[in-house]
Amino acid sequence: MNTANRFFRKYLFSSILILCAFFIINIGLIIGVLAISWNNSTDPDIPLSQIVDCIHTNEQGTVSADKRASELLNEKSSWAMVLNTKGEVTWEEAMPDNLPRQYSAVEIAKFSRWYLDEYPVLVQEIPSGLLVIGCPSDSLVKCNFVTDADYIRTAIKGIIVVVICNITLMLLLFWYNTRKVEKAVTPILNGIAMIAHGNTVALSENGELAEINAEVNRAGKYILKKDQARAEWIAGISHDVRTPLTIMLGYAGEIEDDEVLPSRTRTQAKLIRQKGEKLRHLIADLNLTSKLEYSMQPLHLETVYPVELVRQVITEYLNNEVDEKYLFELQVAENANTLSFQGDVALLIRLLDNLIGNAIHHNPDGCTISIIVCKQESTCLIGVEDNGIGMREEQIISLNDCIFANPYNHKNEMPHGLGLRLSTQIVQAHNGKIIFTNRPSKGLSVHITIPLT
Repeated sequence: MNTANRFFRKYLFSSILILCAFFIINIGLIIGVLAISWNNSTDPDIPLSQIVDCIHTNEQGTVSADKRASELLNEKSSWAMVLNTKGEVTWEEAMPDNLPRQYSAVEIAKFSRWYLDEYPVLVQEIPSGLLVIGCPSDSLVKCNFVTDADYIRTAIKGIIVVVICNITLMLLLFWYNTRKVEKAVTPILNGIAMIAHGNTVALSENGELAEINAEVNRAGKYILKKDQARAEWIAGISHDVRTPLTIMLGYAGEIEDDEVLPSRTRTQAKLIRQKGEKLRHLIADLNLTSKLEYSMQPLHLETVYPVELVRQVITEYLNNEVDEKYLFELQVAENANTLSFQGDVALLIRLLDNLIGNAIHHNPDGCTISIIVCKQESTCLIGVEDNGIGMREEQIISLNDCIFANPYNHKNEMPHGLGLRLSTQIVQAHNGKIIFTNRPSKGLSVHITIPLT
């Protein structure tokens, strides 16, 4: 559920980023269009100040201009005239013939604000009168906008409010759509998680994603049915084999103990009994690992004292007259004697028995097996180490990744099989961790950490 929430939070956050990017890109496009338009336009700037400097008036009131004024006007394809206080033209340069040479005050006011005939004009007051510069038709657009200041301020505020409202509305729509998708998808994600943990799932097959919900339901039922069939098959095989195997072991034991029979026959009976015991142990492991895998094995939790548990397992091995070439060492830290946690004693004994048995089975020339018990932060660490042959690195990696698909090595031997798989499942059932490593000197190290109570 937390994963789904994080996903949709990221989705909403990414939607907000997309919205911000949308505004930034549009602002950039607008600026780009304005820049391109400006670069493609003809510069309308008329150097009024330079032209004014070129116009002179002598003592008699005659207006004249330098040659530079003509050059500046010619560069802009413009014309000019100077009007005196009576509206008469006292000086002109390239002025069209169709324009009058005298203007009334009303006409001057009109073309100063708008156009003179079809020419947009610029006006500048000079000592000798009024300088009027005419630009080519359609080269400039003159606008005159006058309005109330309060209206402009209110309009600007209104535009800002509208923009904020639109952004808020878009964010609300993003949030609404995200919530809508979340409500539709979260049950599917939860259903998939339940299937992954071997639980039944029953999603509502209504709504926009009804078909997907129905497929998830069908997949859950199919997987559960398949797993149940597999578990029942293993349990059935175990039950069917147990009775004839018990009879075989019983007869083999009687033959082995019958001193009247020849030594060769008793030796063969002993071999049959040993292999039968191994087969019974293997069937029991197979049945238990199947139950743990499908959560069909309930844990009988009680307070476990790991130091006492380890001593019990070692004592049982010593009482069973283990070969003298296998030595046992118990290393208990000072802070470990009072440690305890909730666990299933029978399964934990099975766990230690599997790890010790693994060390014995794969080191036929003998080894020293060290059992370590100590406190590691808020967990109890139980280590089973030996100074034997160890494992190949690819096997270590597979076991730490809980990959047990192909336990056989390149020689078609089974170096580490069902027992280690079962050990890993027992540790996981106690919410612990198991790590396999090769010791720096020689041998294998298995460290188990289980949370303390």
